[in-house]
Amino acid sequence: MKKQILIVDGYNMIGFWPELVRLKNQERLEDARDLLLKRLSSYAKYEGIEVIVVFDAQLVPGVTQSYRKHHLEVIFTEEGTTADTYIEKMAGELNNVLTQVTVATSDLAEQWVIFSQGALRVSARELYKLLEKNDKNIENHQKELKFSHFRRNSPWDNEQLILLNQKLTELSQKKKK
Repeated sequence: MKKQILIVDGYNMIGFWPELVRLKNQERLEDARDLLLKRLSSYAKYEGIEVIVVFDAQLVPGVTQSYRKHHLEVIFTEEGTTADTYIEKMAGELNNVLTQVTVATSDLAEQWVIFSQGALRVSARELYKLLEKNDKNIENHQKELKFSHFRRNSPWDNEQLILLNQKLTELSQKKKK
């Protein structure tokens, strides 16, 4: 099976996802980035895929860095390099026989370039829906785990319950006589 890598255009998601747009409009861009990373981290862990999030340096001037946060690779492009250009180059380098790259963006021009390199694409809206579904799956999985180990608050083990049941049967038979 091919290794799955999801490359996300960070500011593209922030411009489309309702809760992230709200934070951006309140001039809380850092909070929007952090929430995006947390949501993507949960998705990456549950699905078992590698996620790389790319942000334009133009919105955070002077910052050129790459680091790991929430088990994701986070990249701020160099000044003068757009996230689109960086993502297109990275997708071309990473997509091969052993690796399937999917790029999350709603930028149509970028999608065409991605397709021409053999990578897949998912729009901001589609990724948002995938994450919503993923959150529900995680919640259901947690409920299943909780109830699979659920046990009544009984002070007796199975052997004792069998003995008690036998005693009850015995007493019931004596009473009938």
